[in-house]
Amino acid sequence: MPSTTRAVPFSRVAILGTGLIGGSFGLALRKHFPDISIVGFDRPETLQAALARGAVREAEHDLTAAVRGADLVYVALPIGATIEALPAIAAAAKDGALVTDTGSTKAMICRAAKTAFVGGARFLGGHPMAGKETSGIARADSELFSGARYALIGSEDDRDPRVQGFVALVRMLGAEPVWCDAETHDWAVGIVSHLPQLLATALARVVQDETDETGLPLSLSGPGLQDMLRLAGSPYSVWRDIAHTNTENIARALDRLEQAVEYLRTRLTSKELEQEFLVANELYNKLKRAD
Repeated sequence: MPSTTRAVPFSRVAILGTGLIGGSFGLALRKHFPDISIVGFDRPETLQAALARGAVREAEHDLTAAVRGADLVYVALPIGATIEALPAIAAAAKDGALVTDTGSTKAMICRAAKTAFVGGARFLGGHPMAGKETSGIARADSELFSGARYALIGSEDDRDPRVQGFVALVRMLGAEPVWCDAETHDWAVGIVSHLPQLLATALARVVQDETDETGLPLSLSGPGLQDMLRLAGSPYSVWRDIAHTNTENIARALDRLEQAVEYLRTRLTSKELEQEFLVANELYNKLKRAD
C-alpha cells in the first residue's frame, strides 16, 4: 500500500532534470507518497512529458522558482550543468532544505558544492547506481531504484535529520545506501561502471570495423554479443561529462584492462588461461548471488 506523506520528511520536492533518473525518482515518490508535492524543472518539451507521465505535479521553467520553497531539491541534471547551477540552487534554497544530486562522478561536484553551500541549506552528494542504456523521460520507471545501491557521499554517522530523512527515503524506494567519500566513489565507479561502458564502445568499434560488405562476422553473432554490447547503446551526451570529470580514474582502469587483455593474448594456449576463466567465473557467481 502507498505510504502517506507523513511518513516522509519532505513535503515539497523540486526535481531539476526530469529525464530517466529524475523522472523515475518522481514516479517512485508518487507511487509511495501519492499526495506529495513535486515540481519539475527542465526543457519545456521534457517537462510536458514528465507532467503527462505523472512524474511531477507542477512544471517550472525558471530554476530559482522551482527551488524556492522546496524541502528537498533533487538535482538530476548532467554533471556540467549541475556544477554550473549549484550557486543559483544554493542561493534560492530555503534554510533547512536538503539539496542532493545524482551525478555519476562526485569529486568535482562536491568541491563546487562546498564553495556554493555556505548558508542554511545542506548539500548531500549522491549517485543512484541504477539506469538504462537509453535515457529520457519515456524510459522512466517507478521501480528503477528498487534493488539498486545508492552511493551517498559522507558518513553514515551523520546525524543531520535532513540526511537521515533522505536515507530513509532511499530505503523506502527500495535502494540500499552505500557511504563513501567522493574520491573513493570516483575510483570505484571508474572500474565497475565507466570501464564497462568504454569496453562496450571499443568492442562495438572492433565489430563494426571487421564487418565486411557481406555482413560477416556480424551476421553470425548470437545473443552473447548483444549482451556484451548493451551498454554500447548509451549516448555520448550522457558520457561526455563523465569522461571529462573522471579522466584519471578512467584512464587507469583502461590501463588495467589493457594489461589484462595482453596477459590473455600471450596465454591463449597455456594452462594459465584456465585460471583466468576460474577467476572470472567466481566473480560472475558472486555478482549473481548479490542480486
